[in-house]
Amino acid sequence: MLGLLPAALWVLALQPAAAVTDDERLQTYRDFRVYFDQKQYDQALPYAERLVELTEQQYGDKARELVNPLTNLGTVYHRLGNHSSAETSYERGVQILEASAANTDRQLLLPLQGLGETYNALGQHEDARLVLKRAVDLSRNLDGLFNLEQLKFVEPLIDSYVALAQFQDAEKEHQYAFRVAETAYGRNDIRMLEPIDHYARWFEFVGRYSTARALYGRALTISERKGKNSPLSVDPLRGIARTYRLEFLNGPEDDSREAFSNSPTNTPTMPSDMNGGQRLNADGERALKMALGAIDAQTPVDRERRGETLVELGDWYLSSGDTNKALETYKDAWKELMQAGSTQLLSAPRQLAYRPPASSITRSRIDPKDAEEKFVEVKFTVTNDGHVSNIETASSDAPTGLQKSVVNAVKKARYSPRLENGEPAQTTGVTLRERVMVKRKDA
Repeated sequence: MLGLLPAALWVLALQPAAAVTDDERLQTYRDFRVYFDQKQYDQALPYAERLVELTEQQYGDKARELVNPLTNLGTVYHRLGNHSSAETSYERGVQILEASAANTDRQLLLPLQGLGETYNALGQHEDARLVLKRAVDLSRNLDGLFNLEQLKFVEPLIDSYVALAQFQDAEKEHQYAFRVAETAYGRNDIRMLEPIDHYARWFEFVGRYSTARALYGRALTISERKGKNSPLSVDPLRGIARTYRLEFLNGPEDDSREAFSNSPTNTPTMPSDMNGGQRLNADGERALKMALGAIDAQTPVDRERRGETLVELGDWYLSSGDTNKALETYKDAWKELMQAGSTQLLSAPRQLAYRPPASSITRSRIDPKDAEEKFVEVKFTVTNDGHVSNIETASSDAPTGLQKSVVNAVKKARYSPRLENGEPAQTTGVTLRERVMVKRKDA
């Protein structure tokens, strides 16, 4: 009770708390940035939370000044994997701006980006699509149709389109992003290497391997202006090899088909074995050896990159049917990655060849308006030479016939084995979850 306090303490108790100053908030922000910029997000979190508290005390809980601190806090939560708390922070920032300003406020861009990426992480891809499309449209309205800043909103928007199987929309945004980069940098600028790589990987994903290879060839031409063994040539060379390998496994690009259909793959013809009576194009193997030569020409040698390239060479040999050579190459890759500090890349089997069944969401011809999405999850063993065995359905809400079609597809799949202590090892309990489309009874 105040009446029992000594007179001096009673006076202090009646005094208001000291006001928050700009200097105090600025110092808290500086402390936050020290840890955030070093990617020490656990240490950054208390400062991000404190900055929100100080800003609320100084300006009130609905002030525009809160938006940036809330966005910073949301980003820390997002990087820590606490997506629910990130969603709350980002949404609060957006709501403050919507209540105090027009929908064309530039300050909306970053919280919208963070909110969209968080929705993607939570699997709420339709919510992500809506939020990120809003951010892209706002960016184009504020800064022009070909401004570079929009790309940080376009990339997660593409992710949401792909997750929703809206591949035509994803294709359009990829094409637009590539035009934005070309407009800003010029067709043959060295800064085009990353946009070219992104666009080529998209074409790989949709099964248009010759188109992807042409883009990688363009990137190689640009990179070789820095010298024959430029480290910039490594990624294009690896891309060229990968497109040859995937084309061998999945079938060539069919130019007679539509320029783009609502499917991320062509209808590949999986060979009955990894050779299928054919041979891989030797240019792919040569490209990988050239990439290794470019890596070895650097001082010091980048062991991680060398290990990754050897992994791709192992994939090449395994796909060609030369299992012994593949396994020896994987062992060499493991040694390089061990020197680099992490063998994570070889710690689990990696899928090399798999053709989804016709009912897969990636191949189904059923109009989405007339269909329901189901799933089939199968569990299996990957042997130490990359074959699949002991396949069983782990869980599913799809009809029995579709479950069998997924099991049959997995039987024909091929994986690279994991390595344990530098040796190929069998892996049990590997899972694959396939999304399938079922026509609605009332359609």
